[in-house]
Amino acid sequence: MGSEDHGAQNPSCKIMTFRPTMEEFKDFNKYVAYIESQGAHRAGLAKIIPPKEWKPRQTYDDIDDVVIPAPIQQVVTGQSGLFTQYNIQKKAMTVGEYRRLANSEKYCTPRHQDFDDLERKYWKNLTFVSPIYGADISGSLYDDDVAQWNIGNLRTILDMVERECGTIIEGVNTPYLYFGMWKTTFAWHTEDMDLYSINYLHFGEPKSWYAIPPEHGKRLERLAIGFFPGSSQGCDAFLRHKMTLISPIILKKYGIPFSRSCRHCCHIRQRKMCPRKAACQLLGLLSETLPYRKRQSDLYQVTTALTEITRADLGACSWRRSSHLSGAYR
Repeated sequence: MGSEDHGAQNPSCKIMTFRPTMEEFKDFNKYVAYIESQGAHRAGLAKIIPPKEWKPRQTYDDIDDVVIPAPIQQVVTGQSGLFTQYNIQKKAMTVGEYRRLANSEKYCTPRHQDFDDLERKYWKNLTFVSPIYGADISGSLYDDDVAQWNIGNLRTILDMVERECGTIIEGVNTPYLYFGMWKTTFAWHTEDMDLYSINYLHFGEPKSWYAIPPEHGKRLERLAIGFFPGSSQGCDAFLRHKMTLISPIILKKYGIPFSRSCRHCCHIRQRKMCPRKAACQLLGLLSETLPYRKRQSDLYQVTTALTEITRADLGACSWRRSSHLSGAYR
């Protein structure tokens, strides 16, 4: 089992990248235990590049009629690196309609020289042209016969909640789909119930993440309370509302360590944050997500993309780099 960033304890809390073989990839729980043994959890975020022969879905040519029942328009207010995000629900649309909207002149990704240039444009234009996000769509695009890392069937303790208690908690013990465009964003937050989260990018442009190591999560919380006193008075855990955006410039100014990571299509992101983790995501296109088990750690993150997700223990903040829906699924 090899990673691109070795070190049993990962004292620098770097985001680690792993490339499992197909044999290693077959046992989900065993591989998660392995990356923890390498100290991956200390960063609050880890990237796993699946074996080339692994495919979660044979084709994506048949999803244009899939309905996005409650897309949201993300309206952002604020200035000087401190922002609040509000969501306005829009009418239902199909994936095909969303694709055309995302690729339109109004919503498409601006021209840029490199990622740094695009990141500057993201923070500079955050309050202009509110993007549309196809978020929290129940379901999965995985083929039913996919045995390895199937977000709809991870065979973890969360499966017992439904099997033994008959309880379904959407987005926690069932997967969610996300369709994103340029600037669609997950604000700084920790995951539901402080679980881990598995996030697979089916196709589209890269998804960008900011992650703060769990051991520094409380520092972010204290900083946010100082900048957003009104929100903190109403709820001690207001960062869980996924409305607060704090730019990297502010984090640097106040000495809060963070890392950046880009996930490309067909890559898996494991976010690790427990009671007080912090992360911010900048999303790409289509992603799928699902939680899997609880642990004690802290992290926040931010993303942007089309994603399929399952829960575990972590938090995140992300934004989306592109409006293009064409390409490979993650």
